Amino acid sequence: MSAVVDHDAVPGDERVALVIGAQTRLFAYAHGQAVAQERFEREVRALAAALPAARHAINLCEDRYRFLVAFCAAALRGQTTLLPSSRAPAVVDDTYAQHADSYCLGDGALDPPPPRYWRLPEVLSQADGPAPCVAAQALVAIGFTSGSTGQPKPNPKTWQAFRASTAQNLAALHDLLAPDAITPLVATVPPQHMYGMEMSVLLPLLGPVAVHAARPFFPGDVALALADAPSPPLLVTTPVHLRALVESGIDLPPLAGIVSATAPLTQELALAAEQRYGCEVREVFGSTETCVIARRRTAHEQAWTPLPGVRVSPQPDGTAVHAPHLPEPVVLADLMEVGADGRFVLRGRSADLLEIAGKRASLGDLTRKLLAIDGVEDAAVFQLDAEDGAVRRIAALAVAPTLDEARILQALRASVDPVFLPRPLRCVAALPRNETGKLPRDRLLSLLRGNDG
Repeated sequence: MSAVVDHDAVPGDERVALVIGAQTRLFAYAHGQAVAQERFEREVRALAAALPAARHAINLCEDRYRFLVAFCAAALRGQTTLLPSSRAPAVVDDTYAQHADSYCLGDGALDPPPPRYWRLPEVLSQADGPAPCVAAQALVAIGFTSGSTGQPKPNPKTWQAFRASTAQNLAALHDLLAPDAITPLVATVPPQHMYGMEMSVLLPLLGPVAVHAARPFFPGDVALALADAPSPPLLVTTPVHLRALVESGIDLPPLAGIVSATAPLTQELALAAEQRYGCEVREVFGSTETCVIARRRTAHEQAWTPLPGVRVSPQPDGTAVHAPHLPEPVVLADLMEVGADGRFVLRGRSADLLEIAGKRASLGDLTRKLLAIDGVEDAAVFQLDAEDGAVRRIAALAVAPTLDEARILQALRASVDPVFLPRPLRCVAALPRNETGKLPRDRLLSLLRGNDG
């Protein structure tokens, strides 16, 4: 089965399908239970009729299949799905505050439940009717940045933009997908994250992919979910999860491939995963603002290959991204060195560059040097806010059970100029990574102050 999504531009008021494929094709699965596309569409229609009237729906579903049903039902009802960067009550409350006429949609008993919480029934009803369709330019989702550089920012997504970006993703993954067949997919990332949305929600809706309903976290759970697949599956994951899998030594069933994103993947880890699991590890590059725009085989190359129709253009403050699914160029803070063939190499982020006493460094390079110290298991170097016009201090958090702050700083002096030594540096039990391995700035600052809660 080939990818059948048509990403050509269509008039804004023309209605297009929410899901593409044969009614009998495998759409989702879990623990030996298979769901055909026909049943999925019937459940979407029934749920859309039952949802409360509102403009926005905050989708907090944990089960990936139920997230898909709820997302499509909301779109069919004319509602925009809000995808907060976290399920934390404070984040959900902030999402409510920014978007009037909203309710929360979930599949579990939350304690305490968020305001205006609407829980999906245990058994989803089904209803006959026409194929679920929406206007091409319908605003179907608003994704939020992770907050790793400050306050999460909203990014609206139309269905036509999602169709165009998914066509690019299918082209980027075509040689990892089974020819003329359905490829099973297991994802460790939440569907609320834009990477998870692209790879585990939009791919099964618009391509020859069937998604596992679970979001496995621990290596053993990942192995069990992969074993549910009726044929070699694609594993969609992050460097944090991939490292845990490799270091666990657990065996996995044959894979169609591994896709990684959300944080830089080291060449060493990519190579180790390829050797252990006998498949390609393909890293994709993107953002909430742009969706996925490039790919590379990290074990063997440093440069990124832009997806079809994507062009990057360096600017003094970052890089402008031009893509078919973007209504206008989006400027990212990433600094890129672009070759004559359009491929590019990342050189850091503009916000990461430091200049103190006429000397230059980058937060990314300082973090790598901190991680290179024997005994440091995880680390983050970041810059504090300016105080009364003074030079912004550099701070760091490190997970190093056998070391203390003084020994870490002493080791850092061998590779770091004294003006860039992080002060304060604090040893902690774990870094406050979110579900995709990112480090929200507010949680880093809270942990630095000694607030472990």
